[in-house]
Amino acid sequence: MKLGFLTACLPKQSLENLVVWAKNIGFEMLEVACWPVKNTRDYSSTTLDVANLTKDKAERIKKLFEDNNMQISSLAYYDNNLHPDLVIRKSYHDHLKKVIDAAHLLGVKYVGTFVGRNYNKTIKENFDEFEIVFKEILEYAKSKNVSIIIENCPMPGWNPNGGWMGTISYSPELWEEMFSRLPYDNFGLNLDPSHLYWLGIDPVSVIKEFKDKIFHVHAKDTQILKDKLNKYSIFGSQIQRKNEWDMGYWVYRMPGRGEIDWKAFLKELKQNGYSFVVSIEHEDPEYEGTEEKVKEGLKLGFEYLKDIINKI
Repeated sequence: MKLGFLTACLPKQSLENLVVWAKNIGFEMLEVACWPVKNTRDYSSTTLDVANLTKDKAERIKKLFEDNNMQISSLAYYDNNLHPDLVIRKSYHDHLKKVIDAAHLLGVKYVGTFVGRNYNKTIKENFDEFEIVFKEILEYAKSKNVSIIIENCPMPGWNPNGGWMGTISYSPELWEEMFSRLPYDNFGLNLDPSHLYWLGIDPVSVIKEFKDKIFHVHAKDTQILKDKLNKYSIFGSQIQRKNEWDMGYWVYRMPGRGEIDWKAFLKELKQNGYSFVVSIEHEDPEYEGTEEKVKEGLKLGFEYLKDIINKI
């Protein structure tokens, strides 16, 4: 397994600078953020402007990675592909296709996104829409030799009904439905154990069942604040939220600073045939605020995970 990170945490850095810095730390891959240049979503950035990517630019980027013995693990664009506003939804789909086009030009196999949710409809109605929407997306990706990977974050901040989930792809039950409705071979998971943990799901337990659908792996840790959980319940704070994402009883941490058993998780992945990237998604609030702190957090995560990977 090779270590990488999602570049969204360093939005002001150029791709060239990120490649050189990552290589010097010891990373071997980058998960490149590809949100639109004009974008207000948190934890997003435009490391690669796919709307203006040409064949010549793509060749230069490929050479940049080759010269530094690095690889792009995936292109990342995570938005709500089932957004209830059809105009907004179409804009997301149009940009996602540009990301797929960019992956094709760069020879990158994976494009990461969310399924999302229309929170005005039932789960069944959402899956009916999903089947139509993602059939088109998957067919388009297949024509470009690209696979779509779904990150399993519940995105509760997208749902105005506080505490309910903003995607329909956050649990093994929903993954079963998702893959049974669209059994495409270019459709899989970007498995992130951090979300499973605060949802009460053992991240290790899902690996064997979904081993054939785990195409990419995120590395982010979670700390449960037990006193807050006792106050707010698993649905999170309903009155005292600092923002729409603040459920109050858990905090994301760098790998090794939370409660996930990374040795067991990575060992299970390895035993079930996974040998691709473990990509750090940096959302630890104690290592945010400046580029120096973000990089310090990434180094911490790298060193912790590298030590485990070397031993399993």
